[in-house]
Amino acid sequence: MTLYFSTRHIPALKGLPLTERVKRLHFASKQLSVPEKTLLNILKLLVIVPAFALILQTATNWTSILWAGLVFLAYPLVVKPIQYSISAKYLPPLSEKE
Repeated sequence: MTLYFSTRHIPALKGLPLTERVKRLHFASKQLSVPEKTLLNILKLLVIVPAFALILQTATNWTSILWAGLVFLAYPLVVKPIQYSISAKYLPPLSEKE
């Protein structure tokens, strides 16, 4: 499985404007199977839950809020490439007129 860090790198979306790429990825993500959706949701939880655990620790340790912020910033770097890669196989190929 190839990881795509940007929608511009997905072969089925090359040359399309951003709005069209996002729309096609949205429709492709609706076609994900149940195990794929479950995998993505578990991955999201694995990223978000530690951030909230760090936020709860701010009463005793103020630096944990900085770590929580870093975890939230890492969320798109971890989840989006996997989501793009899984959804890419459900994208229809580009037709010649596009």
